[in-house]
Amino acid sequence: MFRCSGKSGFSAEVSGHPQCVEARKLEREVVVHFTDVGCIVRTPEGAVQAHPGDAILTGNGGHHWRVSQPKFANKYRPVPPTVAGESGRYISLPYHILARRMQEPFEVQLADGVSVLSGNDGDWLVDYGDGSLGIVAQNIFATTYEILS
Repeated sequence: MFRCSGKSGFSAEVSGHPQCVEARKLEREVVVHFTDVGCIVRTPEGAVQAHPGDAILTGNGGHHWRVSQPKFANKYRPVPPTVAGESGRYISLPYHILARRMQEPFEVQLADGVSVLSGNDGDWLVDYGDGSLGIVAQNIFATTYEILS
């Protein structure tokens, strides 16, 4: 099981692996709802705890995921007429990540210490460089990221 550190910087489990690749997030539009209450977000990889103020995103194919309030502004910008901090349409910023394609099922425990994501053979373990890890299915990774190395 991989664990999010919550500390800035890339993890040794991803950055030190010989099959690690650097990739860049492509600009993609998403619909964002900022939750007023704690709730559970059902992602394809598992149930994730969301806290008041967190962003719940809906992307292509209707998939949902959570981005914590402190990390959201560094990853997304509003699409007018949406105003920053309000629910509406946002576009992802082209930030860099490290990733490795996994060859067997695996799990990631999120920084909240409660939420656990489950990945399959062929899914990507993604390190966002901010102390958080995620799981991205191969078909979504191929349309969401550009491999740089």
